[in-house]
Amino acid sequence: MDTNVNPQTALEILELVGNKWTMLVTYRLGDGAMRFSDLKRCATPISSKMLTQTLRELERFGMVSREVLPTMPPSVEYQLTDLGRSFLGAVSMICGWIGDNHVALEQARQQQSIAA
Repeated sequence: MDTNVNPQTALEILELVGNKWTMLVTYRLGDGAMRFSDLKRCATPISSKMLTQTLRELERFGMVSREVLPTMPPSVEYQLTDLGRSFLGAVSMICGWIGDNHVALEQARQQQSIAA
């Protein structure tokens, strides 16, 4: 781990990778390139505005590439870059952890709600 990371940069990256939409979009793009409309459909309940913002941020950080296809009307396809695919491993681990622990987490949350 690089301990010389600028704190502001580290916070920006943590904000990006910790975002629920970043994780969902990364997970969905893990199967390959997708058009915006297809990604929107399978990434429900994300709004078009949030999907656009998330894709722009992922593109800005080099995790997603955007390709304008030579079709009429023009369409755009998004796919993970090598950097994005390297993050997909972490997303998959987190999804696995959620799958293994969601029942216990929900039970704990309900117990806290009752106690409050």
